[in-house]
Amino acid sequence: MDRIAGIINLDHEHDVLEELTYFRCGAAVPFAGRYRMIDFILSNMTNSRIVTVALFTRRKYRSLMDHLEQGKAWDLDRTRGGLFILPPDWNDPTDISRGDLQHFHNNFDFVHRALADYILVTGSQNICNIDFQEVLAEHKEAKADVTVVYKKVDELYPEHQLSHKLTIDDQQRVSAIHNERSEKNVYMDIFLVKKELICDMIEDCIAHGNAHFFLDAIKAKHSSLHIHAYEYKGMHALVNSIESYYRNSAKLLDADVHDQLFKQDAPILTKVKNEAPSKYLPDSHVSNTLVANGCVIDGHVENSILFRGVRIGEGAVIKDSIIMQRCDIARNAHLENVILDKDCRISEGQTLIGATKKPYVVPKRKVI
Repeated sequence: MDRIAGIINLDHEHDVLEELTYFRCGAAVPFAGRYRMIDFILSNMTNSRIVTVALFTRRKYRSLMDHLEQGKAWDLDRTRGGLFILPPDWNDPTDISRGDLQHFHNNFDFVHRALADYILVTGSQNICNIDFQEVLAEHKEAKADVTVVYKKVDELYPEHQLSHKLTIDDQQRVSAIHNERSEKNVYMDIFLVKKELICDMIEDCIAHGNAHFFLDAIKAKHSSLHIHAYEYKGMHALVNSIESYYRNSAKLLDADVHDQLFKQDAPILTKVKNEAPSKYLPDSHVSNTLVANGCVIDGHVENSILFRGVRIGEGAVIKDSIIMQRCDIARNAHLENVILDKDCRISEGQTLIGATKKPYVVPKRKVI
Protein backbone atom coordinates (compact mmCIF):
# COMPACT_ATOMS: atom_id res chain seq x y z
CA MET A 1 0.00 0.00 0.00
CA ASP A 2 1.27 3.47 -0.90
CA ARG A 3 2.11 5.61 2.12
CA ILE A 4 1.52 9.33 2.61
CA ALA A 5 3.44 11.77 4.80
CA GLY A 6 1.76 15.05 5.73
CA ILE A 7 3.07 18.60 5.93
CA ILE A 8 0.90 21.28 7.54
CA ASN A 9 2.41 24.50 6.24
CA LEU A 10 1.46 27.51 8.40
CA ASP A 11 4.17 29.81 7.07
CA HIS A 12 1.98 31.69 4.58
CA GLU A 13 -1.06 31.90 6.89
CA HIS A 14 -1.21 35.37 8.40
CA ASP A 15 -2.61 36.13 11.85
CA VAL A 16 -5.81 37.67 10.48
CA LEU A 17 -8.29 36.90 13.27
CA GLU A 18 -7.60 40.21 15.01
CA GLU A 19 -7.92 39.91 18.81
CA LEU A 20 -8.03 36.09 18.59
CA THR A 21 -4.52 36.02 17.15
CA TYR A 22 -2.90 38.56 19.45
CA PHE A 23 -1.33 35.76 21.50
CA ARG A 24 -1.45 32.74 19.14
CA CYS A 25 -1.22 31.78 15.50
CA GLY A 26 -4.40 31.09 13.55
CA ALA A 27 -4.00 27.31 13.71
CA ALA A 28 -4.24 27.47 17.52
CA VAL A 29 -7.49 29.49 17.61
CA PRO A 30 -10.30 27.64 19.47
CA PHE A 31 -13.21 26.51 17.29
CA ALA A 32 -16.50 24.63 17.69
CA GLY A 33 -16.58 24.47 21.49
CA ARG A 34 -13.81 21.96 22.16
CA TYR A 35 -11.28 22.15 19.36
CA ARG A 36 -8.50 24.21 17.81
CA MET A 37 -8.40 25.02 14.11
CA ILE A 38 -5.49 22.64 13.53
CA ASP A 39 -7.42 19.69 15.01
CA PHE A 40 -9.49 19.30 11.85
CA ILE A 41 -6.73 18.86 9.28
CA LEU A 42 -4.63 16.84 11.74
CA SER A 43 -7.56 14.50 12.44
CA ASN A 44 -8.24 14.18 8.71
CA MET A 45 -4.67 13.00 8.28
CA THR A 46 -4.69 10.43 11.06
CA ASN A 47 -8.14 9.16 10.03
CA SER A 48 -6.60 8.65 6.56
CA ARG A 49 -3.82 6.49 8.03
CA ILE A 50 -1.15 9.18 7.74
CA VAL A 51 1.22 8.56 10.66
CA THR A 52 4.08 10.93 9.78
CA VAL A 53 3.19 14.63 9.97
CA ALA A 54 5.41 17.72 9.98
CA LEU A 55 4.27 21.17 11.08
CA PHE A 56 5.97 24.19 9.47
CA THR A 57 5.50 27.18 11.76
CA ARG A 58 7.29 30.49 12.15
CA ARG A 59 5.67 32.68 14.81
CA LYS A 60 3.36 32.66 17.84
CA TYR A 61 3.53 28.87 18.14
CA ARG A 62 3.86 28.49 21.93
CA SER A 63 0.10 27.94 22.32
CA LEU A 64 0.15 25.49 19.43
CA MET A 65 2.99 23.44 20.96
CA ASP A 66 1.18 23.38 24.31
CA HIS A 67 -1.93 22.02 22.60
CA LEU A 68 -0.23 19.42 20.41
CA GLU A 69 2.37 18.19 22.92
CA GLN A 70 3.79 14.94 21.47
CA GLY A 71 0.73 14.24 19.33
CA LYS A 72 -0.76 11.67 21.71
CA ALA A 73 -4.38 12.74 21.13
CA TRP A 74 -3.96 11.88 17.43
CA ASP A 75 -1.94 8.68 18.01
CA LEU A 76 1.16 10.41 16.69
CA ASP A 77 3.44 9.82 19.72
CA ARG A 78 5.29 7.09 17.83
CA THR A 79 8.82 5.71 17.58
CA ARG A 80 8.49 5.46 13.78
CA GLY A 81 6.89 8.45 12.17
CA GLY A 82 4.86 10.68 14.47
CA LEU A 83 4.46 14.45 14.82
CA PHE A 84 7.34 16.82 14.03
CA ILE A 85 7.06 20.51 14.93
CA LEU A 86 9.62 22.23 12.69
CA PRO A 87 10.29 25.96 13.10
CA PRO A 88 12.77 27.41 10.57
CA ASP A 89 16.50 27.00 11.20
CA TRP A 90 17.92 30.51 11.10
CA ASN A 91 21.52 29.33 11.55
CA ASP A 92 22.09 27.55 8.23
CA PRO A 93 24.91 29.48 6.48
CA THR A 94 24.08 27.85 3.12
CA ASP A 95 20.44 28.98 3.19
CA ILE A 96 19.57 31.31 0.30
CA SER A 97 15.87 30.50 0.30
CA ARG A 98 13.01 32.89 1.12
CA GLY A 99 9.40 32.63 2.26
CA ASP A 100 7.97 29.19 2.97
CA LEU A 101 10.78 27.67 0.88
CA GLN A 102 12.99 28.28 3.91
CA HIS A 103 11.00 25.56 5.65
CA PHE A 104 11.21 23.20 2.69
CA HIS A 105 14.96 23.88 2.43
CA ASN A 106 15.85 23.68 6.12
CA ASN A 107 13.67 20.60 6.63
CA PHE A 108 14.50 18.91 3.35
CA ASP A 109 15.68 15.84 5.28
CA PHE A 110 12.13 15.32 6.58
CA VAL A 111 10.78 15.12 3.03
CA HIS A 112 13.69 13.06 1.71
CA ARG A 113 13.75 10.54 4.58
CA ALA A 114 10.01 10.23 5.22
CA LEU A 115 8.78 6.64 4.97
CA ALA A 116 6.27 7.62 2.33
CA ASP A 117 5.62 7.45 -1.39
CA TYR A 118 3.57 10.66 -1.50
CA ILE A 119 3.65 14.01 0.29
CA LEU A 120 0.42 15.80 1.23
CA VAL A 121 0.78 19.54 1.89
CA THR A 122 -2.02 21.50 3.57
CA GLY A 123 -2.78 24.62 5.57
CA SER A 124 -5.09 24.94 8.60
CA GLN A 125 -7.71 27.51 7.56
CA ASN A 126 -9.99 25.11 5.63
CA ILE A 127 -12.27 23.27 8.06
CA CYS A 128 -13.45 19.97 6.59
CA ASN A 129 -13.66 16.20 7.10
CA ILE A 130 -11.93 14.57 4.14
CA ASP A 131 -10.51 11.11 3.39
CA PHE A 132 -7.06 11.57 1.87
CA GLN A 133 -6.94 7.94 0.79
CA GLU A 134 -9.71 8.82 -1.70
CA VAL A 135 -7.61 11.75 -2.92
CA LEU A 136 -4.66 9.37 -3.42
CA ALA A 137 -6.78 6.83 -5.29
CA GLU A 138 -8.05 9.50 -7.69
CA HIS A 139 -4.53 10.91 -8.10
CA LYS A 140 -3.20 7.51 -9.16
CA GLU A 141 -6.14 6.77 -11.44
CA ALA A 142 -5.63 10.11 -13.23
CA LYS A 143 -1.86 9.50 -13.44
CA ALA A 144 -1.40 13.08 -12.33
CA ASP A 145 1.76 14.91 -11.33
CA VAL A 146 -0.10 16.94 -8.71
CA THR A 147 -3.63 16.64 -7.31
CA VAL A 148 -5.20 19.74 -5.77
CA VAL A 149 -8.35 19.68 -3.62
CA TYR A 150 -11.15 22.18 -4.20
CA LYS A 151 -14.68 22.95 -3.06
CA LYS A 152 -17.34 24.14 -5.48
CA VAL A 153 -19.14 26.64 -3.28
CA ASP A 154 -22.78 27.61 -3.69
CA GLU A 155 -22.13 31.20 -2.69
CA LEU A 156 -18.98 33.30 -2.66
CA TYR A 157 -18.28 35.08 0.64
CA PRO A 158 -15.67 37.74 1.44
CA GLU A 159 -13.23 35.11 2.74
CA HIS A 160 -13.09 33.55 -0.73
CA GLN A 161 -11.82 36.73 -2.40
CA LEU A 162 -8.14 36.06 -1.74
CA SER A 163 -8.36 32.31 -2.30
CA HIS A 164 -7.02 30.77 -5.45
CA LYS A 165 -9.68 29.51 -7.84
CA LEU A 166 -9.44 26.70 -10.39
CA THR A 167 -10.60 26.43 -13.97
CA ILE A 168 -11.23 22.74 -14.62
CA ASP A 169 -11.93 20.88 -17.87
CA ASP A 170 -14.24 17.88 -18.43
CA GLN A 171 -11.47 15.47 -17.39
CA GLN A 172 -10.99 17.21 -14.02
CA ARG A 173 -7.69 18.60 -15.24
CA VAL A 174 -6.73 22.08 -14.03
CA SER A 175 -6.31 24.44 -16.97
CA ALA A 176 -5.79 27.61 -14.91
CA ILE A 177 -5.11 28.74 -11.34
CA HIS A 178 -6.19 32.32 -10.72
CA ASN A 179 -8.00 34.76 -8.40
CA GLU A 180 -11.11 35.54 -10.43
CA ARG A 181 -13.76 36.60 -7.90
CA SER A 182 -16.63 35.06 -9.85
CA GLU A 183 -15.14 31.54 -10.02
CA LYS A 184 -16.73 29.14 -7.53
CA ASN A 185 -14.12 26.35 -7.64
CA VAL A 186 -12.24 27.37 -4.48
CA TYR A 187 -8.81 25.81 -3.93
CA MET A 188 -8.66 24.41 -0.38
CA ASP A 189 -4.90 24.84 0.15
CA ILE A 190 -4.36 21.07 -0.12
CA PHE A 191 -2.23 19.26 -2.69
CA LEU A 192 -0.75 15.78 -3.11
CA VAL A 193 2.43 14.97 -5.03
CA LYS A 194 4.84 12.04 -5.34
CA LYS A 195 7.83 12.34 -3.00
CA GLU A 196 10.48 12.23 -5.72
CA LEU A 197 8.73 14.99 -7.66
CA ILE A 198 8.36 17.34 -4.70
CA CYS A 199 12.05 16.93 -3.89
CA ASP A 200 12.92 17.99 -7.45
CA MET A 201 10.46 20.90 -7.20
CA ILE A 202 12.00 22.15 -3.95
CA GLU A 203 15.53 22.10 -5.34
CA ASP A 204 14.43 23.86 -8.54
CA CYS A 205 12.57 26.60 -6.65
CA ILE A 206 15.49 27.32 -4.36
CA ALA A 207 17.94 27.39 -7.27
CA HIS A 208 15.78 30.05 -8.94
CA GLY A 209 15.40 32.18 -5.79
CA ASN A 210 11.67 31.58 -5.39
CA ALA A 211 9.77 32.35 -2.18
CA HIS A 212 6.41 30.52 -2.24
CA PHE A 213 6.26 26.82 -3.07
CA PHE A 214 2.69 26.59 -4.35
CA LEU A 215 2.88 29.78 -6.41
CA ASP A 216 6.29 29.09 -7.93
CA ALA A 217 6.38 25.30 -8.24
CA ILE A 218 2.75 24.58 -9.14
CA LYS A 219 0.77 27.66 -10.17
CA ALA A 220 3.53 29.20 -12.28
CA LYS A 221 4.21 25.88 -14.03
CA HIS A 222 0.69 24.49 -14.33
CA SER A 223 0.93 24.30 -18.13
CA SER A 224 3.84 21.84 -17.93
CA LEU A 225 2.30 19.70 -15.16
CA HIS A 226 -0.65 17.35 -15.17
CA ILE A 227 -2.63 18.88 -12.32
CA HIS A 228 -5.72 16.91 -11.36
CA ALA A 229 -8.58 18.48 -9.37
CA TYR A 230 -10.25 16.45 -6.61
CA GLU A 231 -13.68 17.81 -5.68
CA TYR A 232 -14.47 17.71 -1.96
CA LYS A 233 -18.24 17.61 -1.45
CA GLY A 234 -18.59 17.62 2.34
CA MET A 235 -19.04 20.42 4.86
CA HIS A 236 -16.43 23.13 4.30
CA ALA A 237 -15.60 26.39 6.05
CA LEU A 238 -12.79 28.77 5.16
CA VAL A 239 -11.81 30.76 8.26
CA ASN A 240 -9.51 33.69 7.50
CA SER A 241 -11.28 36.63 9.17
CA ILE A 242 -13.35 37.41 12.25
CA GLU A 243 -16.48 37.58 10.10
CA SER A 244 -15.85 34.13 8.57
CA TYR A 245 -14.96 32.69 11.98
CA TYR A 246 -18.19 33.96 13.51
CA ARG A 247 -20.46 32.99 10.60
CA ASN A 248 -19.02 29.50 10.14
CA SER A 249 -19.15 28.84 13.88
CA ALA A 250 -22.85 29.74 13.85
CA LYS A 251 -23.46 27.25 11.02
CA LEU A 252 -22.50 24.42 13.38
CA LEU A 253 -25.68 25.05 15.35
CA ASP A 254 -27.51 23.42 12.42
CA ALA A 255 -27.61 19.71 13.29
CA ASP A 256 -27.19 18.60 9.67
CA VAL A 257 -24.10 20.78 9.17
CA HIS A 258 -22.67 19.64 12.51
CA ASP A 259 -23.13 15.96 11.63
CA GLN A 260 -21.43 16.43 8.25
CA LEU A 261 -18.31 17.72 9.97
CA PHE A 262 -18.29 15.51 13.05
CA LYS A 263 -18.66 12.01 11.59
CA GLN A 264 -18.74 8.95 13.83
CA ASP A 265 -16.53 6.95 11.47
CA ALA A 266 -14.03 9.82 11.07
CA PRO A 267 -13.94 11.63 14.43
CA ILE A 268 -12.30 15.01 14.98
CA LEU A 269 -9.75 14.50 17.75
CA THR A 270 -8.37 17.01 20.22
CA LYS A 271 -6.33 17.25 23.41
CA VAL A 272 -8.17 15.47 26.21
CA LYS A 273 -9.16 17.49 29.28
CA ASN A 274 -11.03 15.60 31.96
CA GLU A 275 -13.71 17.83 33.43
CA ALA A 276 -17.07 17.30 35.08
CA PRO A 277 -20.28 17.44 33.01
CA SER A 278 -21.90 20.84 32.61
CA LYS A 279 -24.33 21.91 35.32
CA TYR A 280 -27.65 23.61 34.55
CA LEU A 281 -29.09 25.41 37.59
CA PRO A 282 -32.90 25.54 38.13
CA ASP A 283 -33.44 29.00 36.64
CA SER A 284 -31.26 28.45 33.58
CA HIS A 285 -32.64 28.31 30.05
CA VAL A 286 -30.49 27.03 27.16
CA SER A 287 -31.62 26.62 23.54
CA ASN A 288 -29.86 25.86 20.24
CA THR A 289 -26.44 26.02 21.86
CA LEU A 290 -23.27 23.91 21.80
CA VAL A 291 -22.14 23.43 25.39
CA ALA A 292 -18.80 21.82 26.25
CA ASN A 293 -18.14 20.07 29.56
CA GLY A 294 -17.36 21.82 32.84
CA CYS A 295 -19.81 24.74 32.40
CA VAL A 296 -22.09 26.11 35.13
CA ILE A 297 -25.14 27.90 33.73
CA ASP A 298 -27.59 29.97 35.75
CA GLY A 299 -28.80 32.33 33.02
CA HIS A 300 -30.40 32.48 29.56
CA VAL A 301 -28.32 31.21 26.61
CA GLU A 302 -29.49 30.87 23.01
CA ASN A 303 -27.87 30.36 19.58
CA SER A 304 -24.41 30.33 21.12
CA ILE A 305 -21.28 28.21 21.63
CA LEU A 306 -19.85 27.71 25.13
CA PHE A 307 -16.38 26.22 25.53
CA ARG A 308 -15.16 24.27 28.56
CA GLY A 309 -15.50 25.70 32.04
CA VAL A 310 -17.68 28.72 31.24
CA ARG A 311 -19.71 30.17 34.13
CA ILE A 312 -22.94 32.07 33.43
CA GLY A 313 -24.35 33.97 36.40
CA GLU A 314 -27.96 34.33 37.51
CA GLY A 315 -30.04 36.52 35.21
CA ALA A 316 -27.28 36.82 32.58
CA VAL A 317 -28.40 36.75 28.93
CA ILE A 318 -26.16 35.34 26.17
CA LYS A 319 -27.38 35.47 22.56
CA ASP A 320 -25.63 34.62 19.28
CA SER A 321 -22.24 34.59 20.99
CA ILE A 322 -19.07 32.50 21.27
CA ILE A 323 -17.74 32.20 24.83
CA MET A 324 -14.34 30.54 25.11
CA GLN A 325 -12.76 28.50 27.86
CA ARG A 326 -13.03 29.55 31.51
CA CYS A 327 -14.86 32.82 30.88
CA ASP A 328 -16.88 34.10 33.83
CA ILE A 329 -20.03 36.13 33.12
CA ALA A 330 -21.52 37.69 36.24
CA ARG A 331 -25.17 38.24 37.22
CA ASN A 332 -27.46 40.22 34.92
CA ALA A 333 -24.82 40.76 32.21
CA HIS A 334 -26.12 40.93 28.63
CA LEU A 335 -24.03 39.71 25.67
CA GLU A 336 -25.23 39.63 22.08
CA ASN A 337 -23.14 38.99 18.94
CA VAL A 338 -20.02 38.77 21.10
CA ILE A 339 -16.84 36.67 20.96
CA LEU A 340 -15.03 36.32 24.29
CA ASP A 341 -11.53 34.84 24.15
CA LYS A 342 -10.29 32.61 26.99
CA ASP A 343 -10.30 33.66 30.66
CA CYS A 344 -12.36 36.84 30.22
CA ARG A 345 -14.49 38.21 33.07
CA ILE A 346 -17.63 40.26 32.49
CA SER A 347 -18.78 42.15 35.56
CA GLU A 348 -22.30 42.29 36.96
CA GLY A 349 -24.78 44.19 34.83
CA GLN A 350 -22.44 44.86 31.90
CA THR A 351 -23.90 44.99 28.37
CA LEU A 352 -21.89 44.12 25.25
CA ILE A 353 -23.66 44.12 21.88
CA GLY A 354 -22.03 43.64 18.49
CA ALA A 355 -23.43 43.22 14.98
CA THR A 356 -23.89 40.06 12.94
CA LYS A 357 -21.22 41.12 10.45
CA LYS A 358 -19.06 42.82 13.06
CA PRO A 359 -19.18 40.89 16.35
CA TYR A 360 -17.82 42.50 19.50
CA VAL A 361 -14.50 40.71 20.17
CA VAL A 362 -12.91 40.72 23.63
CA PRO A 363 -9.25 39.60 23.76
CA LYS A 364 -7.85 36.98 26.10
CA ARG A 365 -7.91 37.61 29.89
CA LYS A 366 -9.77 40.91 29.57
CA VAL A 367 -11.87 42.14 32.51
CA ILE A 368 -14.86 44.33 31.67
